Amino acid sequence: MDAVEWTRWVLVGVLVAALLNVLWVLGVRWWYRPRMPRPELLRARCRDGWELAVHVRRAPHRRFEEPVLLCHGLAANRCTFDFEPPYSLAHYLSEAGFDCFTVEWRGIGHSRHPPRGRRWSHVTVDDLVHLDAPALIELALARTGARRVFWLGHSLGGLVGYAVAQGPYGAKLAGLSALGSPVFFGAAPFMHQVMTLGVMLAWPRAFHNEWLSVTLAPFLGYATLPLSDVIVNPLHILPPIQRKVYANMMSSMSHDVLAQLRDWMKHDAFRSFDGREDWRAGMAKLSLPVLVLGGSVDRLAPPGNLRAQHALLGSPDKSLHVFGCERGDKMDYGHGDLLFGTGAPLEVYPTIRTWLEEHATRQRPSPPDQGDFTQT
Repeated sequence: MDAVEWTRWVLVGVLVAALLNVLWVLGVRWWYRPRMPRPELLRARCRDGWELAVHVRRAPHRRFEEPVLLCHGLAANRCTFDFEPPYSLAHYLSEAGFDCFTVEWRGIGHSRHPPRGRRWSHVTVDDLVHLDAPALIELALARTGARRVFWLGHSLGGLVGYAVAQGPYGAKLAGLSALGSPVFFGAAPFMHQVMTLGVMLAWPRAFHNEWLSVTLAPFLGYATLPLSDVIVNPLHILPPIQRKVYANMMSSMSHDVLAQLRDWMKHDAFRSFDGREDWRAGMAKLSLPVLVLGGSVDRLAPPGNLRAQHALLGSPDKSLHVFGCERGDKMDYGHGDLLFGTGAPLEVYPTIRTWLEEHATRQRPSPPDQGDFTQT
């Protein structure tokens, strides 16, 4: 076999393998799709023309005026919050009487396609703060008639909330809940190395970990991936849920977002892409109610980080909950365990609900329908 023929067979093999992988991924996504009623899909148009997908679950009986904005973190999508019950905070809070708006940030899921002149690889956290968040807030206010909203973010979603609260839209937030959101980064050199590797893998545009996640999803629960405990603790999440999470929730990461996070970890900073806005320093000036939540063994937002974050906040109304066995909880929670751990619907969700109910404005009941009649 000469070199030309050998090369031809190699190319054919690569194409066949790629086709089989595409068919495998499509099959995995279909087999492990969440089986639940689909939420209402709305579109929020940002100032630069990018359209965000917002997945809405209305309360069957709306008890509170303020809607809840559910904002996912890095390498995730709407399934962080809108998943199969009982592992769905959107379902849980809507049943409690809150209208829930779950966003997918630009470049993610149903918000994937950029407008003309924009590239997803150039998206930064600043875009989420200054472009996506205002569009999301305005949509929720317009659709509910409310004056303010609650912001509930996991990981990076909570950090975006902290930055939004310091800007012109801070007055439109009734409260902010940050779930597993690290504000300090200097104590995690290991994560700096991981992020540096991520930036390299994302060249020139993005790190397409979503494809790898779906490909390997059917094997999880039987085998454990390296570093998986950074995201979720496999011991705390039922194997069928692990497979569904990895088949549906993971998303790719843009190059510039990863580069910005690497800057935060290298310099122990929480700031804008150009370094001009120090969002961590601004947290001391916040006055809105804040709920800080985290897990006792979370490697991304460890308890010491959460305690320092809570101490930094200037709000007179602030609370801290670190879920773990030390305080009598079912398990020591990791990063994703706060949402998908077997104890999350029993311990984490009720804590969030109670805090929201304590700070929400109750809806006035509608007057009874008197009908159309004439008194004689």
